Parts: sequence; C-alpha cells; structure tokens
Amino acid sequence: MRIGVVTFPGSLDDSDARRAVRIAGGEAVELWHGHADLRGVDAVVIPGGFSYGDYLRAGAIARFAPVMSEIITAAKGGLPVLGICNGFQILTESHLLPGSMIQNDHRRFLCRDQVLRVENASTAWTTGFEDGQEITVVLKNQDGQFVADEATLDRLEGEGQVAFRYVGDNPNGSSRGIAGITNERGNVVGLMPHPEHAVEEGYGPGLDGRTFFTSVLEQMASA
Repeated sequence: MRIGVVTFPGSLDDSDARRAVRIAGGEAVELWHGHADLRGVDAVVIPGGFSYGDYLRAGAIARFAPVMSEIITAAKGGLPVLGICNGFQILTESHLLPGSMIQNDHRRFLCRDQVLRVENASTAWTTGFEDGQEITVVLKNQDGQFVADEATLDRLEGEGQVAFRYVGDNPNGSSRGIAGITNERGNVVGLMPHPEHAVEEGYGPGLDGRTFFTSVLEQMASA
C-alpha cells in the first residue's frame, strides 16, 4: 500500500513520516507541494514543520499549494488523510477539519513526551487502538492550542469527532484538552503530537505511534 507524504518548503518531519510508513510495512511516496498530483497513493500524511515559514498564520499559505487542491478533493471522496502538527494546522485552514490552531497559551515552544487518551478508535488511523487507551508520543509545537466556538466543540464531543485528548495537565491551553479530531466520515484525522517519532525502540518514547500507520494499512488492505 502506498502512503504519500507531502513536502512543503519548511517541512521538518516529512522524512520521519516516510520512515514511519516504511517501518509499518507501507510504501512511502514523496508528494511535492508544487505538483497537483497524488501519484496514485492510497492515503496521505501531511507532516509537521513550518510550511512556508508559517507566514501569515500557521498552515495558511500551504492550504493553497497545488498538491492541497488534490488532497482536499480526494479527502472529500474518502481518501485517508493524517495531519500531524503543522499538518493539523493545514487541515483546519483547508476546512477539512473544523476549528483553528493558535499560539500556545503560555507563549512558549514546547517539546516533551505526552500521554494521550484515544477517544475514537474507529477512524482510518486509529482502528488499532481501543477507546480509552492511553498512549505516549512526542509533543513539540508553538502554535498548538486548538480553539473553536462552543457550538463546534459541543458538536465534536456529541458526534464522537474528538479523536485524542491530553492526559494530565493541558500543555498548550487547547479547548477541552483536545489533542486531535476527526471529520464525520473518519478518514481525515489531525493531531498536534507526533506519532512518527514513536515507531521504533530507542528512537522516542515507545512504539505507540506505529499503530497510526499500521491501522490505515490494515484498513486499506481489508477494503
């Protein structure tokens, strides 16, 4: 199965995401921001970093990259898409996911291992987990505070679209401790923490991140 990983100017974690795909057993395919071509991939990862220098607003320029036009159309048709950190910001800017990402409430860059609770284990990227399971992955961001109006937050909660929640203290002030969300269909998931940094022993806090990638591969194989 082929999983595309997008590279923008300023991407930092694209090579890590491709490595995670390979470790999970998939074929990693590089997708260039300037090409309106998904190269026949079965799923897409939009990685972390500072696309286009985060000018204007994190993810605001990347949303208009030629490759994003193809991703938006394909995601609306059911293509599995995972947005990690800056990728989550790009998904909100693209309106594939609701809400927005703003600067951490403490105004500082944050880097640490973070415990998350899986709130929805039925998305394309989370079927290998169980609802309520606690996992540990890496968190590193400056614009990681998820915000939305109360009506949107109530809808996300009521319709099971909260995918992950921070366990313990809220590291960036995100509304209701939300670390990641999914669209209604469950094929698009965005989260601030970095599962691609927890896929191999000795290189991160454990192996919990690998399950994101094996989940989507198993789902595609059984489709």
